[in-house]
Amino acid sequence: MIEITKDTIIGDILDIAPHTAPIFLSIGMHCLGCPSSRGETVEEACMVHGIDVTKLLALVNEEANKKAE
Repeated sequence: MIEITKDTIIGDILDIAPHTAPIFLSIGMHCLGCPSSRGETVEEACMVHGIDVTKLLALVNEEANKKAE
């Protein structure tokens, strides 16, 4: 099981669960390939984009684990 937390780096999420990218794109995180995403945590990105980290984590973890099962 994949467990993504608020401290997980977005670049790491995309490495282990690339199928989650549409979730990030749908909430306005369009620069997934930019250098910031390689070092930015989910919590940091949510603060910058005005997104509720708890809701995003629920979506991302659900999607990440759909494919991992």
